[in-house]
Amino acid sequence: MGVQLGNDDELSLADLLDRALNKGVVLWGEAVISLAGVDLVYVGLKVLVASYDTVARFSGAAGSRAMLSENERH
Repeated sequence: MGVQLGNDDELSLADLLDRALNKGVVLWGEAVISLAGVDLVYVGLKVLVASYDTVARFSGAAGSRAMLSENERH
């Protein structure tokens, strides 16, 4: 089973999972059920799918940017 790409190359599920873990995938969604303008049910979804190395790499980069911007304020 594979996913067809535009130029007849096949991409296996393992390749898709490898790409998702290497680059990271963020799923973010919200749903609200309301009646007469009153919210009855709220469902929020925030999912991050990534390998530990990817998260560590990006959080380190984000942390260093935050430290730089904080140092610029002083």
